[in-house]
Amino acid sequence: MPAQKQNALSDILDELSASVEGETVSIGDITDRLGHSSFAAVILVFTLLSASPASAIPGLTAGVAVIVFLLVIQMIFGKSEPWLPGFIERRTISSEKLCKGIGWLRKPVRFVERFLKPRLHVLTHRPWLWLPLVLVLCLSVLMPFMEVIPTSGSLASVAIAIFAAGLLTRDGLVIAVSIALLSAVPVAIWLLGFGT
Repeated sequence: MPAQKQNALSDILDELSASVEGETVSIGDITDRLGHSSFAAVILVFTLLSASPASAIPGLTAGVAVIVFLLVIQMIFGKSEPWLPGFIERRTISSEKLCKGIGWLRKPVRFVERFLKPRLHVLTHRPWLWLPLVLVLCLSVLMPFMEVIPTSGSLASVAIAIFAAGLLTRDGLVIAVSIALLSAVPVAIWLLGFGT
C-alpha cells in the first residue's frame, strides 16, 4: 500500500509532475491524479505548494485553505473519495510555477522521508484522529486571514502538511508532533502579527 512505502512523499510529487500538461494545470487535474491515493495525499500536495515559493501566487493560501477545509470535512464524515465543487476544480495554476514548486520541494521531502515509518498506529485511526482533523479544520478557517501577515500562511501550511505526511505514511509519532504544531501555530502567528 502506498502509505507504507519509504518514498511515499516523493511518489506523490512524481504523480503531481505527471499531471502537468500544457501551460496550466487545473485543480481538478491534480485531484483526479491523486484522489485514488488518499485524502492525505491531496491535502499534502496543496499544503506543500502553499509552503513553497509558489505561495507568492496571489490568493494561493486562501485557495488552499478552502480546499483543505472541504477535504477535512469529508474525512470527518467518512467519505471514501475526495470531492471538490466544479468552480474549484476549474481553477488553474501555471505549469511553470507548479513545476518550480515541485522542484523546490523535492530536496526537503527526500530529507523528511528518512524519518517517516509506520508506528504508533493508534493515532492514525478514529477516535484519536479526530483531534488533529478538528485542529486542521480550525486552522484552515484562519488561513485566508493570514495573507496579511508575511510567511504566516506558509507556517500554517507546513503544520498541516506534517499531519498529512504522518497520515499518509501511517506514522503516529509525526501525527502527534503535528497536533502540537497545529495548536501552537495560531498562537505564534498572533504573537508575530499582533503581539507587542
